[in-house]
Amino acid sequence: MRTFKKNLIRTGILLLFIAVYGTALSQNSFVTVSGQLKDSKTGDKIVYATISVPKTGIGTVSNSDGEFTLKVNTSLNAEYFEVSHVSYTTAKFKISEAVGKDKTFYLDLQPIQLKEISIVPGDARGIVEMAIRNIRKNFSETPNMMTGFYRESIRQRRDYVSIAEAVVDIYKAPYSSNQDDQVKIYKGRKGSNVKKADTLMVQLQGGPNVAMLIDIVKNTDLSIALDNLDNYQFEFGSMVNIENKINWVINFSPIVVNEDPLYFGKLFISQENMAITRAEFSLDLKDEAKAARVFIQKKPMGLHFMPTSTSYLVTYKEQNGKYFLNYVRVDLKFTCDWKRRLFKNHYTVMSEVAITDRRENNIAKFANQDVFKSNMVFTEKVQDFADVDFWGEYNIIEPDNSIENAIKKLAKSKKK
Repeated sequence: MRTFKKNLIRTGILLLFIAVYGTALSQNSFVTVSGQLKDSKTGDKIVYATISVPKTGIGTVSNSDGEFTLKVNTSLNAEYFEVSHVSYTTAKFKISEAVGKDKTFYLDLQPIQLKEISIVPGDARGIVEMAIRNIRKNFSETPNMMTGFYRESIRQRRDYVSIAEAVVDIYKAPYSSNQDDQVKIYKGRKGSNVKKADTLMVQLQGGPNVAMLIDIVKNTDLSIALDNLDNYQFEFGSMVNIENKINWVINFSPIVVNEDPLYFGKLFISQENMAITRAEFSLDLKDEAKAARVFIQKKPMGLHFMPTSTSYLVTYKEQNGKYFLNYVRVDLKFTCDWKRRLFKNHYTVMSEVAITDRRENNIAKFANQDVFKSNMVFTEKVQDFADVDFWGEYNIIEPDNSIENAIKKLAKSKKK
């Protein structure tokens, strides 16, 4: 099983190519805050920011248009929600003044003052080594039960051919243990629109399990392989503010050639407590044949597959002195063509999961029959698109404009 997971995480997404021819929330009332995040000086949208309710596990992230929706159960008697993002001052907003739609929330850039910077002896690699040694101190050593929102989509050129999304329950094993995380689908939906002229159907294997494996702090032996730093060269980059704390940005790049391709990227490490707070990385695609092999689980004869770009993002959120997984996003672009054909099909695959709630009491693993397995295809486990109020009081990742329009089109196609 670990070997399968190693292959799965190194790809970030496993693709199945098939040739074709021709945790419940309470029922108490809730309030909804919706809007768009922008830079207070430039007016630029702020994407993938963390929106949360202080002293709770409730939260979501802004989408690629900077938009978000946050649902807060009234039984919490929460007064504020807060917004944080790299290099911005964490801002608090009153829930009572923000209820409603079409509101804009502005964040201020937070410049770094020289007097705030503390110097730690050693090189960039030494900072990474200290962060790894501090994982037990900075990350939860007890199991957590998380609620998350998962979405995956597949586009052929500009057209969406598949979108699937779900509220998932996540048993998050202690960071200090070798236990695997578990995922259970609570509520989900899907839509697809495979054209009759298409001769290829693309499916993602692993679904939300992939996001859990990309938790690079929990799985140091997978993905970018933090358990073997000799694979990489580390260099100091800039410094940034995250949640009002100064973070080093450590750039890393491969210095060896392995059987599997390695990664280029950045690690964000807090100066205050040496915690890894964020990671951005992409697969080394210089050896196209080697990179292509790690993505494909199954494909028809005569199909040529070539990845053209990959992007991975992992963020963590601090609560009560411990850090927890907050958001994971994977973007993959690739081309497919058949031998003796003059045209290529261009595809974009995206998957993301945002942790929207968390609790620490009375935690138990799921029954085996309820667990979503790594060899499962997510779209085969959820139903077709339902009504517009399908999600009810669950927090989700607000769909960006293109996904929202695609959902409407796919929903209409199901009615025909």
